Amino acid sequence: MASNDANLSEDNSEQVEVRKQKLAKLKTTGAIVYPNDFKPTHTPAEIFNNFASANAEELAAAPKDIRIAGRIMAIRRMGKASFFHIQDRRGRLQIYIQQNRVGEDVYGLFRTLDMGDIIGVAGHLFRTRTNELTLEAEGLRLLTKCLRPLPEKWHGLADVEARYRQRYLDLMVNPDVRQVFEARSRVVRTLRRFFEERDFLEVETPMMQPIPGGAAARPFITHHNTLDMELYLRVAPELFLKRLLVGGFDRVFELNRNFRNEGISVRHNPEFTMLEFYQAYATFEDLMQLTEELFQTLAKEVIGSLQVTYGDHVIDLSPPWRRLTIREAIMTHGGAVNEDVDTLDGLHRYAVKKGIHVDS
Repeated sequence: MASNDANLSEDNSEQVEVRKQKLAKLKTTGAIVYPNDFKPTHTPAEIFNNFASANAEELAAAPKDIRIAGRIMAIRRMGKASFFHIQDRRGRLQIYIQQNRVGEDVYGLFRTLDMGDIIGVAGHLFRTRTNELTLEAEGLRLLTKCLRPLPEKWHGLADVEARYRQRYLDLMVNPDVRQVFEARSRVVRTLRRFFEERDFLEVETPMMQPIPGGAAARPFITHHNTLDMELYLRVAPELFLKRLLVGGFDRVFELNRNFRNEGISVRHNPEFTMLEFYQAYATFEDLMQLTEELFQTLAKEVIGSLQVTYGDHVIDLSPPWRRLTIREAIMTHGGAVNEDVDTLDGLHRYAVKKGIHVDS
C-alpha cells in the first residue's frame, strides 16, 4: 500500500509539473489566463429543463449563442473533432468541438486542456446520432487552469478521511455529496420559513461566554486580551435564549454554531450547527406537536414525501406520531419489564444486564 501511495504521489507530481508548464506557456502568449469577464447565459440544468424533449426543428430555433461555463470532467479526443463534458453545480452537458468550426488557434488551446480545467463555451444545441443533447462549440475560453489532477475515474475518491479533509475534491467527483449540500441548504431555508410563519423571532446570541452553560460538555477555551480574561466558546445557546424570553420575546429561535471539545469522527464534529427554539405560554405537548409539524414540513419541502429512506429502512413521518413516556419506550424497545423500571435499583440491574455503564 505504501509503495502504491508513493507511486501515485510521484505520478501526481509529474502531472502537476506538466500542467504548470502549460500554464506558463499560455502566459507567454499574452493571454489573460484567469479572465473574469465570461458571462454564462445558461446552466446545463437549464438547458435540459428547456430542451430535453426538443426535436431537431425546435433545437434549430433555439438561441444560437448559448454560453455555459464549468469544469471539464471527461474528454474524448478524435483528431480534428472531439467530445467532452463540462459540469457545474447543477449538472453536466456534452460539448462537441471541431477545428474547422472554431479555428486552429482555439482548437489548439483545446488540445492543451486537461481534466479539471474550468472553461467557458459558446455555441448552439443539436443532437448526436445517439440522440444525446449536445452543445456544438463555436467559441471556447480557458477560465481557470486546474494544476492538480482529479481523482482517478473508476476508483474515484473513496478514502473516507481524504473525502472529509479535501471536501472540494469530494464535491467535484461525487454528485451525491453535492446533493447533500443542496438538501442542507433547503433544510435551513425551510426551518427559517417555518418558524417565521409562526411568529418566532430569529436571534443571535453570544458565541464567547464567560461561563459555558446549557449542556454538560467540555468547552474550548480562549483568551480575551483586552479584558485579560478567559472566555469559552459556547457549547449551547440555551441560557441566552431563555434570557430573551425573560426580556419579553415570547417566541425565539436560533440556528447557531456550537463547539464541544470532545470526540471527533465523520459523524461527530466538535463544531456543529444546532437549532434551538423557545416559546412562552406553551406546554411540552405543544412543543411536541410543533416538532412533529416541523419534521413533516421539512420532509415534504426537501424530499417531497413523508416517507424517508435511511439505509435499509423507510421511516414514515405521517401524522399522528406515537407518543411514549421514557418508561414506555424502555419497556417497548428495550425489553424491560415492570420490576426493571419501578425502582432505581431495578434500573441499575437493567443497565448492567444491557452493558450500559452507570455511575453509582
